Amino acid sequence: MRLILFVLKCAVGLLASLGFVIVLGAVGLGLAWRHLDAFKPQEEALPDRMVLVLDLGESILEAQPDNRLSEIALGYPLDMRQIGEALSRAATDPRVDGLFVLAGRGALGMAQTQELRGYIEGFKARGKDVTAFAESFGEGGNGTLNYYLASAADKIWLQPSGSLDVTGFILEQPYLRDALDRIGVDPQMGQRSEYKGAVNNLTDSALPAPQRENLQRLLDSWFAQFAQDVAAARGLSPDTVERLVDAAPYDAPQGPDLGLIDQLGYYDQAVDEALDGAGPEAELIALADYAYEPTDEEPAESPKGQDLIALVYGIGPVTLGEGSNDPLFGEIAMGSDTVATALSDAIDDDDVVAIVFRVDSPGGSYVASDVIWREVQRARDLGKPLVISMGNLAASGGYFVAAPAHSIVAEPGTITGSIGVAAGKLALKGLWEKLSVNWDAVEVGKNAGLWSANRPFNDAGWAYLEASLDRTYADFTGKVATGRDLTPAAVEELARGQVWTGADALDLGLVDALGGMQTALAMAKEAAGLQADDEVPLLLLPEPADPWQSLLDGLFSAGFDAAAMVRLARNFELLRDAAAPVSGLAERLDAGQIHRTLRAPDLRLKD
Repeated sequence: MRLILFVLKCAVGLLASLGFVIVLGAVGLGLAWRHLDAFKPQEEALPDRMVLVLDLGESILEAQPDNRLSEIALGYPLDMRQIGEALSRAATDPRVDGLFVLAGRGALGMAQTQELRGYIEGFKARGKDVTAFAESFGEGGNGTLNYYLASAADKIWLQPSGSLDVTGFILEQPYLRDALDRIGVDPQMGQRSEYKGAVNNLTDSALPAPQRENLQRLLDSWFAQFAQDVAAARGLSPDTVERLVDAAPYDAPQGPDLGLIDQLGYYDQAVDEALDGAGPEAELIALADYAYEPTDEEPAESPKGQDLIALVYGIGPVTLGEGSNDPLFGEIAMGSDTVATALSDAIDDDDVVAIVFRVDSPGGSYVASDVIWREVQRARDLGKPLVISMGNLAASGGYFVAAPAHSIVAEPGTITGSIGVAAGKLALKGLWEKLSVNWDAVEVGKNAGLWSANRPFNDAGWAYLEASLDRTYADFTGKVATGRDLTPAAVEELARGQVWTGADALDLGLVDALGGMQTALAMAKEAAGLQADDEVPLLLLPEPADPWQSLLDGLFSAGFDAAAMVRLARNFELLRDAAAPVSGLAERLDAGQIHRTLRAPDLRLKD
């Protein structure tokens, strides 16, 4: 007994010590928190002549991180809305003479590239010069999207040692059926319907023919958009651009002769020319420094009674519960509680005259998607305009939540649709047999083991799965038909899991307009009866929380008891574990079941 008491005392002492260390660390971080803004782009007076710099090698986000440490670690990146607002303001700012785009680095999505091109073209339309520079458009990788963005510039510089890997687009993913068969894992999955690719990388050895046809159509649409836009920007024909891509890659010296590049040279030479064109007093200024410059038009607080447009973000896989947007730690999710509450607050706020809901999501939980759908439908029922702005991907559950909106805006290259459902589980019985592991159980309830990964579905379980798929698919297609004012037959032709580009979705009636965030905001104004030039403040919902303040509040309210210390320790362990993101495929294998997921296929744009 004394030994047990000694061990317990040691354990309590260890927990107390751990708690004390965590307390000190938390307090220290809390005290340091006030000084972290020193890392933020300084709000200093800017020069009278400027060339702004947009560096694609820096993080470009859909929305600002929830975790302020992520914001700092990523260098206070601008999100897409902030870039658009900064370039729109700069286009009419007499101090700004031009834009210098560092275009050769950074990972981009198709729709994101098109939205940035739109911002650059709007800047050019006001008579401002745009120069793009790249050390290389791909170096052992695909530089097609980076070049696509650079093509919006007046002049493209390329380092002489660089390359033009403008080789087109490829979507690829692994197919694990053969490997699963070898280790005794049986993927028991169902889907609605033949184009739904969310689980085929588990059930098939190669890309099924219907999905191959569907994805090829998507890439063909992307390629046509790329060729048309580059041709218009470079004074070439679309056919010529397509032939150039088919013959790529090229070494940099070939670029000028092919009409793809204007000038070979190094960074300093490109900068000198851009500054010379702006005048002897001009300076290079990071777009972030310009964006964070205080302006007289920015009120510290929106006065009560003033018209507002609420902006709500739905980013990442759709999940039940709280959401997160922490790209540094790989935690990004459209949580149903977080998003539905934000939408509800906007709907019930009399000062909010319209809502813009930015969606960039592959979908996810059917039930969570339905929670968010209900708030979008409620906005429609109450007559409050809600406009969807789609990012790179707004498919499956990401389209489900958008269906009842007043209007849907997508970029031509947005991946959308994927109106379908998949469900099932990975049965591990064969794997355990190969490993000589015998699982045994006691249970009560005839179907208690329905979702156990250690046994296959029985006949009743499979019948339930099939009926569940039918119900979910009927609900999905029915809500699309009602929301988009389409007949059930018309929706069925567009559904069955098919993915579409935004351009095709416009022709098919799944979206209402092409464009980015600024287009959606303009449509929200119009729907609310406002004039295009009316200055309407944005209300970001949910309002960003101070994560460290929440931590300290929880710490001091807990009274330093051992249980509170353990919970804090576990929270830190979660942060540690989140620093090593696990691939979506591995998560599915670990989870063992996929219950009614409205999720688009895990497409990987090869770079």
